[in-house]
Amino acid sequence: MSSAEFIAVDGVQYALAALSEPARQQLQMLQMSEQRLQELQRDLAITQTARNAYLQALKELLPQP
Repeated sequence: MSSAEFIAVDGVQYALAALSEPARQQLQMLQMSEQRLQELQRDLAITQTARNAYLQALKELLPQP
């Protein structure tokens, strides 16, 4: 069996074929949640970069003290 046929939870390996349907559904929701977290982290990095660029542009436009 390949590693794609198992899931590790808290260091314990479980065969995907042995999971109940509710457990498979929870696994799918977990995977979707992890994917969404990665998307949000990417969006946060993009937004922080844009914010920094806007702040720098604003500083360049402000009168010198």
